[in-house]
Amino acid sequence: SLVIVTSVNGVVVSVRVQPRAARSGVAGSRAGALVVRLNAPPVEGAANRELIEVLAAACGVPKRAVTIVSGEHGRLKRVSIEGITLATATARLGIHSRGA
Repeated sequence: SLVIVTSVNGVVVSVRVQPRAARSGVAGSRAGALVVRLNAPPVEGAANRELIEVLAAACGVPKRAVTIVSGEHGRLKRVSIEGITLATATARLGIHSRGA
């Protein structure tokens, strides 16, 4: 599976979250997913909110441009980031896209 693919309005990223981490941030990629460490616990949407904040900040887009498409309640998620190109997203997130 791809870490990141283009979508109509931006990109869709496969993300593996690690809640309750010492500090939040993008931590590379593993097994076809971007690894994002989150300080927040996976309780009442706290980790999801923080994930959106971390990805928005990393990509330089407003939080409203970041949407969790699937996997809201799991560790593996697909996240849509609008208003950003594949090239910009891969550069800012420090990952490599595979294929077109």
